[in-house]
Amino acid sequence: MPYVTRTDDVFTLFLGDEGVELSESNPENRFSPGWVDAVHARLDEIEAQAAGSPAALVITATGKFFSNGLDVMYILANVGELPSYLDRVHTVYSRLLTFPMATVAAVNGHAFGAGAMLALSCDFAVMREDRGFFCLPEVSLKMGFTVGMATLLRSRLPYQTAVEAMTTGRRYGGADAVAAGIVQSAVAEAEVLRTATALAAGNAAADGPTLNKIKNDLHAPLIADLAVPTTEVKFG
Repeated sequence: MPYVTRTDDVFTLFLGDEGVELSESNPENRFSPGWVDAVHARLDEIEAQAAGSPAALVITATGKFFSNGLDVMYILANVGELPSYLDRVHTVYSRLLTFPMATVAAVNGHAFGAGAMLALSCDFAVMREDRGFFCLPEVSLKMGFTVGMATLLRSRLPYQTAVEAMTTGRRYGGADAVAAGIVQSAVAEAEVLRTATALAAGNAAADGPTLNKIKNDLHAPLIADLAVPTTEVKFG
């Protein structure tokens, strides 16, 4: 399950299990219900530990995947729960979009679907330049986007990039992702976390409540759409 480390003012939320490169139960860091709950619990801990002091957050993982998105096995076994499951996924995006400190995604590997949207929910993103793709494969999976997800992508990506990414399922490597305006920089594998941490540390002094208010105002239409209950989504 996700865990947290801290270096000075920067918290790092790792999306996998501590002590191993790949989680045995969830090696692709998919959005299982338990994983979503664990992410919220770790974010609660980070807010409590920051307690009004300078702080910033980096989100990353280890191994081949940043996050491979929705838990397809859970969905197939619980099709009737899909709307409520997606609503719960939305809460992760809303939480990060308004988080009361600077947030940086350190995209160490593949970021697909909901995992790609997780990276876009951070203020900034740094991606590995040599391996790993940013991809929205929903069109290939015959799965539509929720109202909130569509607004997230439309809000956080340049419009033509959103059109291409959402309608073609293109896989963007690091350099392509920078050129398309998806991430701010692409660096060597060994520099991803270091670069993201430096970026986060440089923005750690922002006042938490003020930053939270700014983010809520900045993303107000997006937050509202993420709160729209999911009624149905095309799947398969």
